[in-house]
Amino acid sequence: MFALLLVICVLVGVAFLTLLERKVLGYIQIRKGPNKVGFMGIPQPFSDAIKLFSKEQTFPLLSNYIMYYYSPIMSLFLSLILWMIMPYFLGLFMFNLSMLFFLCCTSISVYTVMIAGWSSNSSYSLLGGMRAVAQTISYEVSLALIFMSFMVLIESFSLMDFYKYQKFIWMMFLSLPLVFVWFVSSLAETNRTPFDFAEGESELVSGFNVEYSSGGFALIFLSEYSSILFMSMLFCIMFLGGDLMYIYFYMKMVFLSFMFIWVRGTLPRYRYDKLMYLAWKSFLPLSLNYLFLYLGLKVFYFSLLI
Repeated sequence: MFALLLVICVLVGVAFLTLLERKVLGYIQIRKGPNKVGFMGIPQPFSDAIKLFSKEQTFPLLSNYIMYYYSPIMSLFLSLILWMIMPYFLGLFMFNLSMLFFLCCTSISVYTVMIAGWSSNSSYSLLGGMRAVAQTISYEVSLALIFMSFMVLIESFSLMDFYKYQKFIWMMFLSLPLVFVWFVSSLAETNRTPFDFAEGESELVSGFNVEYSSGGFALIFLSEYSSILFMSMLFCIMFLGGDLMYIYFYMKMVFLSFMFIWVRGTLPRYRYDKLMYLAWKSFLPLSLNYLFLYLGLKVFYFSLLI
């Protein structure tokens, strides 16, 4: 029952995140966003959803139909199942290995993009899928290393311990460079501007999801925005004090989601070689050095105890 309620709340949050994005991008470009449907365009996401899911489902004749059909469903399922690790006190699904569960799910989500790009048997979608896989794998390495730094620091795999250790000082002040690396890696992980090479509309006609229409496209869209919300929530738990019982937590989460949109409205797309250079030559050494620093601090602390 609680799980169903959580999924429904996430999906409603995703719907209004799309509305927020269209409104914010509108004001960035000095125009109005959606404002015709209902009061100030608030029911717009629901009318879009009805339109998308009521359209005819088409599929390419030469596609690998089963994989083509199921990869968007799998993509949405993985992005929703990630929310199980949210550290509620209500006894929902909170478990002690939640950080490892997150790393496993994000690794598996690469396959859904790869299969979506390959199964439609289109050169454009295959190229978009290959770009997405290379990008996601590159930035997953630095995400995992940052996670490992905090695993060493708090000596636990549970997200609940972040809340306990941040009662007096936020982790953001202890590891400021990692905050920026994590945020940029989150942008790359969720295929957002300036790292949206998988969906480079100007050169790829929308990338790996180019052959999807109606329901399939809507599911891919939902999974992407669900991941944005999830990454914002994880950022708040890790760096900004993770107390879910206060309204401030959700205000911080909305602000971080707004940052994703702000970056999209401000920055142009990166060049592909610069994207790879950033991942392997900048973020990887930085996150590795922080991991060694935290390991050294722990060893020093235990040697003092002995």
